[in-house]
Parts: sequence; C-alpha cells; structure tokens
Amino acid sequence: MKDFCEYVSGIELTLKAAGKISAPAKECAPTRAIDAAKRPVLMIMPHPDDETIVGALALRFLKECGRRVIVLCATLGSNRDRQLARHDELKAACAYIGFEARTVGARGLEGINPEAPKDAARWNVAVEAVAEVIGGTNPEIVFFPHEKDGNRTHEGVALLAAAALKKAAIPCRVFETEFWAAMKDPNLVVESSAEDVAQLVSALSLHIGEVARNPYHLRLPSWMMDNVRRGAELVGGQGVRAPDFTFATLYRHSTFDGENMTQYKRQLFLSADESPNGLIVV
Repeated sequence: MKDFCEYVSGIELTLKAAGKISAPAKECAPTRAIDAAKRPVLMIMPHPDDETIVGALALRFLKECGRRVIVLCATLGSNRDRQLARHDELKAACAYIGFEARTVGARGLEGINPEAPKDAARWNVAVEAVAEVIGGTNPEIVFFPHEKDGNRTHEGVALLAAAALKKAAIPCRVFETEFWAAMKDPNLVVESSAEDVAQLVSALSLHIGEVARNPYHLRLPSWMMDNVRRGAELVGGQGVRAPDFTFATLYRHSTFDGENMTQYKRQLFLSADESPNGLIVV
C-alpha cells in the first residue's frame, strides 16, 4: 500500500464488496463447553440485535470462561408488524453465536422509555417480570445500557434493569453498555480478536430485516476500531498512548451489592490475551 488514498479507497471497496456476503447458516457456532458451576451472564437488552452489537465481552465470557450467556430482550421494537419476525431473528442470531435468547412475553414489553416509571402500575409489572428472570437465573454478571444511550427505549431499559436488580437484590457485577450515545465515564476497554469480531458481524447479519434497511453489521468493525481511539483517552487519560488494539468495546464496570451499585474507580484495558475472569476478581 503506497499512500493513504489507496488505504481509504481500499476501505470503501471492501465495504461495498462485503455487502454481497450472505448471512451465515442458522446453526450454533462452536463454543467452549458451559461450566455449570459458574453463575451465568445475563444481558438485559432493549431490542433484538443489541445483544450482538455490544456483546463482545459477553462472547469472551462464553468462549474463554465457559459462562452461559442469557439474553433477555425487553422489547421487540415498536413496529408490531415486525415483532414476531424480530423474535425469530433474535433466536437465530443467538443460536449462531451460542447465546440463549429470551423475551419478556411473546411480544416483549411496550412503552419502555424514560417516562415509563410515571405509570406506576404498568411499570411495576415490567420491573417484576425482569426481576423474576434475574432471580431465576441468579447471574453473576449483568449487562444493560447506560442511562443516556441516546435512544428512548435504551434509556428506558437502563431504568428498568436497575429497578429490577434492586427488586431481585442479587449481588452481581454490572457492565453498562453504549451504542447510540457514548458514555462520559467508561472505565473498561475490552479488546476483541478479528475472529470474535467476525462472529459478531455474522450473528448481526442474521437480524435480516433490520440490516436490509440499514447494513450496520458491515460498519460494526469500524465502530469497534473507533472505540480504541475513544477508549485510549476516556479510560486511559488525556494524552496517553493508545493501546495496541484494533477492535474494542467500551463498558462501565460496577459492583452491585444487592442494594447499591458502585462504579470501579480503577481504569482497565482488557487485551485479547488476558482472561475476562480477571474482571470478576478485581
């Protein structure tokens, strides 16, 4: 490669060529055997596809630590004509990558947004439904969006997950996620291998109806590359040398003691060569 023009043109040509790749076979990807002695990972996600977009660390817990990963999809989107299809896409994507797919009811919850708690009766039913799953699965690790994630459903699910955790009162580690809007204070940068990113893109492509209107699965690697740039200074500190990562995802890591959540003050970079188990003993 002789200059940056060739570099940028190559990215554009690769992106266009990738648009012709078909979704993979709808079958389970090979994964490490689940260690039944370990408490599982629970991802409380706003929509089908979020489990894959922000799922880099969950995938590593599965592949490297043998942890069961359960995806609880709180909603199936606001388009009722697409909800059952999105449910099927969720199951296919999760089966491919090795996650377990669940929804709250057959069509998910409705009206989950920052104003939802004002309708106390309806809100309490939603909180109870999610708390029941938390109590039934007893997760050691829980993922959900941060409270300012730039999408009303994401922000509503952040409130819902936090309320359900308090109701279930089960101590666990919490990893808040970001996609539509960046967190101001992430404290964890997690590297992904090219193999893991390819698995995530493949699983995301199985959300066929969604990527048909917006092929965001093809741009996931670019987003993860930009996370390295952001994470270097947001987590490492202004002016520091960026880690030698190609792909990464940012999280806010906290502990939940059954009543209160406490964010870790320590800033961490987890390379692809380090075990995610180290995060649980921090």
